[in-house]
Amino acid sequence: MLAEEYRPAPDFENIRAVLQNKCPARPTLFEFYLNWPLYQRFAGPLPFDCPDELQGMLTIILGYKNLGYDYASIVLTDFIFQAEDKHSKASCSMNEGAVIHDRESFNAYPWPDPDAASYHLLDDIKPFIPAGMKLIIWGAGGVFENVTKLVGYENLCLMLMEDEELAADIFDQVGSRFLRYYENCLKHDTVGAVISNDDWGFRTQTLLSPDQLRRFVFPWHKKIVAAIHAAGRPAILHSCGQLDEVLDDIIDDMQFDAKHSYEDAILPVEQAYEKYGDRIAILGGLDLDFVCRATPEAVYERAKAIIAQTSERGGYALGTGNSIPEYTPVENYLAMIDAVRERH
Repeated sequence: MLAEEYRPAPDFENIRAVLQNKCPARPTLFEFYLNWPLYQRFAGPLPFDCPDELQGMLTIILGYKNLGYDYASIVLTDFIFQAEDKHSKASCSMNEGAVIHDRESFNAYPWPDPDAASYHLLDDIKPFIPAGMKLIIWGAGGVFENVTKLVGYENLCLMLMEDEELAADIFDQVGSRFLRYYENCLKHDTVGAVISNDDWGFRTQTLLSPDQLRRFVFPWHKKIVAAIHAAGRPAILHSCGQLDEVLDDIIDDMQFDAKHSYEDAILPVEQAYEKYGDRIAILGGLDLDFVCRATPEAVYERAKAIIAQTSERGGYALGTGNSIPEYTPVENYLAMIDAVRERH
């Protein structure tokens, strides 16, 4: 059945079952986020009584719904750590845009107030959310990503050697605010799960040493996961990179329910499922480079094969290894999700 023609009834219990490492009632989709043209294309017309301030959020929700997802992935964009603008070329220094260099600039930085974000939107949108759906909330970056944005990556590495106390204070300022942001989101019953998104690695290893991550980054994620679980919701980690050295931390210490972001050059998702799938739910994973470069037929066949691999054991939802940026061929994306749709 063509994705363009398919209008399934959403049921959040399917993705909840996956996040509990169980078998859902039917094959289930997961994507961290899509892209604005795709949301607009599939959302259809909005209700005439939708207020202006909700129209962007509702476009995302209806886009997800009409593509066959049981949830919509939402971020509150007014909780953000401001830094200097980076130039828009194909690449730039990971130090560019840094605004904290020393204790003086740390003290002068305008730290965002996590209580001031637009949480009312999570209630105001409730009458417009299709029956059966809930929201999965994420943040504008994560603890490590935002410290890196404020300090610069190489600068941070030097700071950890030269002024560890200042580095620790920056991590604490960022981490405590993210904890509060997620605690506030969890007060709203439209929120069914939470993604704590924070890239910790690159293709061959983690960006900080595992011991440094355990000292400065992981304690805040452990608190975030504890808050999510205390509110009765599942906790999803989105983190890119080679993380084998810290998978035990992710599963046993921080106790995430599910892990997202996979890359064939690191560990193909089919292998990740066999290696870790009995301990943590596996989300997405079709390598984005593969999804972009392969034929629609090849994408469909690989997606169909992984659905067959995981359908009896559960704990898996189909999607890409990262997200759906605008350069992704739409026909390839639709071929991937058609592998789920034909099973209905």
